[in-house]
Amino acid sequence: MGSRYGGLKQMDPMGPSGETVLDYSVFDAIRAGFGKVVFIIREDFAAAFQATVGARFAGLIEVGYAFQKLDDLPEGFTIPEGRVKPWGTAHAVRAARNAVTGPFAVINADDFYGADAYLSIAQWFADSAATADAKDHYCMVGYPLRNTLSGHGGVNRGICQTDDGGLLTDVAEVIEIQRDADGVARGTALNGERVELSDAAPVSMNFWGFTTAFFKDLEDHFTAFLQEKGGELKSECYIPTVVDDFIRRGTADCRVLETSSSWFGVTYPDDKPHVVECIAALVDAGAYPSPLA
Repeated sequence: MGSRYGGLKQMDPMGPSGETVLDYSVFDAIRAGFGKVVFIIREDFAAAFQATVGARFAGLIEVGYAFQKLDDLPEGFTIPEGRVKPWGTAHAVRAARNAVTGPFAVINADDFYGADAYLSIAQWFADSAATADAKDHYCMVGYPLRNTLSGHGGVNRGICQTDDGGLLTDVAEVIEIQRDADGVARGTALNGERVELSDAAPVSMNFWGFTTAFFKDLEDHFTAFLQEKGGELKSECYIPTVVDDFIRRGTADCRVLETSSSWFGVTYPDDKPHVVECIAALVDAGAYPSPLA
């Protein structure tokens, strides 16, 4: 449920024939060669989601569901009294641990990533299939910060740094990023510090490529997170923070993939007209049929 959007933006029509952003994401994934989609949703709107969004993909791709439940925690942990907020994006991915059996990509359901981004990550899977060494190898699609801001309020982004070989060296979650009156983008780091950001900084839009080894490492990280912050009523465990931890400990590396695709998404209701306009332009250019099927 999008608290800033005011409803289920994942099910809000954006395309010229009533398509959702998620419809385009699955369409692009199928074209790139993905064979299964797992929707991670809240159990209380499962029936509505399956009857609308999920049903549209019957016969096109294998469909699975996973439920992000507040009480789905490692053994020994319980929900603190008064906690109603889910545990974050890392906890959401963890919910799919029994539904995923091979290399997989992770996306936000309300973000439009573009066809080339799916092709890039699919090609990375193909190229890295024979790689086997002491480290786990992951990837993410990076977009310049300037292309991911909203003109209607602050957004959360994983700000990335890479080495000369394109490997991720650091990713820091920065929240409530927006342009100040001087035109400079600024946000708040998780330690509370206000930071200035470059427009060209590559950011994670939560388009990741993982192997199933990620789930074991995630379990260890999430357990440590709960030990430290599990008593806080609004603490969240973010995917970029988890990946950053793996990199720092030397257990995994993560390649930042470039893409010619443009990202756009809806954080606030006023973002919707821009998304509708961008999708219409892609349809007019012949990048997508209308309707999609």
